[in-house]
Amino acid sequence: MNFRLGAHKEEPEINLIPLIDVLLVILIFLMVTTTYSRYAELQINLPTADANKPEERPNQINVAVDGQGKYVVNKSAVPFRSTDSFADELKRAAGGTTDPVIIINADATATHQSVINIMEAARIAGYSRITFTTQASKK
Repeated sequence: MNFRLGAHKEEPEINLIPLIDVLLVILIFLMVTTTYSRYAELQINLPTADANKPEERPNQINVAVDGQGKYVVNKSAVPFRSTDSFADELKRAAGGTTDPVIIINADATATHQSVINIMEAARIAGYSRITFTTQASKK
């Protein structure tokens, strides 16, 4: 027996709204996780800054590093062997002063690692006050 003789057949339809939702989620995910880097356009000229002349500090240690990686602590050349030995040099330069200011004079062509070595040695020595010197910008 055919009970559906007069009933019409429903046409199958494709619902596109869930498909659009999934595609938007994938698009947002790709936009968030994609990195946009243009290293060729990066032009950095360091170090220059505008600042007032700092006041004289009696408990300071001047550490200089040049482009070839040579270190000077308070106007005396110090070979860099390791951060621990450089921390001992900083302690020797500090003498009896507690928590001196470490002033880093890094050449503009000095490697980033050279500056990090000084900062790490200061941390090992227990000195937390670190500052950098820069040249005045040309106006």
